[in-house]
Amino acid sequence: MISRLVVEERRSSIVENYHPINYVILNKQKEIKYSSGDIESPVYFRSAAKPLQAIPAFLAGAPKAYHLTENEAALFCASHRGENIHQKQLRRLIGKLKISEERLVCNHSYPLNTKPKEELIWRREKKRRLLHNCSGKHAGMIAASRLNGWDENGYEKENHPLQKQIHHIIKELSECRDGDMIVGLDGCGVPTLAIPLYNLALTYLKFVCLEYVSDPLLKGGIEEVGRVMNQAPEMIASNKFICTELLRDSNIIAKGGAEGVYTFALRKEKVSIALKVTSGSEVVWPIVITHILEKLSYSNVDTITRLKETFPAIRFNDAGAKTGYLTVREEVY
Repeated sequence: MISRLVVEERRSSIVENYHPINYVILNKQKEIKYSSGDIESPVYFRSAAKPLQAIPAFLAGAPKAYHLTENEAALFCASHRGENIHQKQLRRLIGKLKISEERLVCNHSYPLNTKPKEELIWRREKKRRLLHNCSGKHAGMIAASRLNGWDENGYEKENHPLQKQIHHIIKELSECRDGDMIVGLDGCGVPTLAIPLYNLALTYLKFVCLEYVSDPLLKGGIEEVGRVMNQAPEMIASNKFICTELLRDSNIIAKGGAEGVYTFALRKEKVSIALKVTSGSEVVWPIVITHILEKLSYSNVDTITRLKETFPAIRFNDAGAKTGYLTVREEVY
């Protein structure tokens, strides 16, 4: 028998949307503890790679060299939502780095969150590169290039020394061969890698099993990235978004990416999880992640309770009327 995790979005008495989930859970020994669906086909990291793409900036000593606060340094790893707190920290960050925002390759954008977007439009302010949700990552890439003595121009190109370093870091942590890594172009203009879901999980396992990282400098960079993400969770996404809510738990390192990809790991338990919602939906992440934590009998019940309260399975319309609900279950066939 084969099991498959699925989420159903129900409206009234029928299933409106159906979301099969591919996922894998690895234990400390790199063994598959649980899996569902296809874990061998390549999956693009997308923004789940941001903690890895930020490592060069930490290895180069950017936080110390530019006297960055944890909030500012965390933006290197962020998919920020453009709230006022993000805008303030981003302005301070590029000010300390002495970077013009027009140097960022990511496109001009409005904030992802509705309220700050509407405020800017109401004031008739234009889109800005700084408001792109990947702007912190790009600032970190420029800082890393500068501190390493590399050309800051073209930092986004696949053959640039910075992108080669990121490729090498992901290859080391994922234990992939070059032939198993597919390079694509991400939405913000930098390379993104696709590897099997098993190897995505293996990459995040190294955040909680540092003994597998032989290079002491790389080990220190990984540790520092994880620390600032947990110290400044509201910088990584926004309040009431799954990345931020998971990172409030100091035992969890987590980051999602576009098209339904999510990766996280548990420090005390020394397990890692990578999942892909095959429909590409991000709406179902919370219920899937909560289900997986319960499947693992996760000891921090407060985190599970908070996730259920923040992301209820019951769905409501704009007027507050109940329209339906989400369900998650294991199909056996």
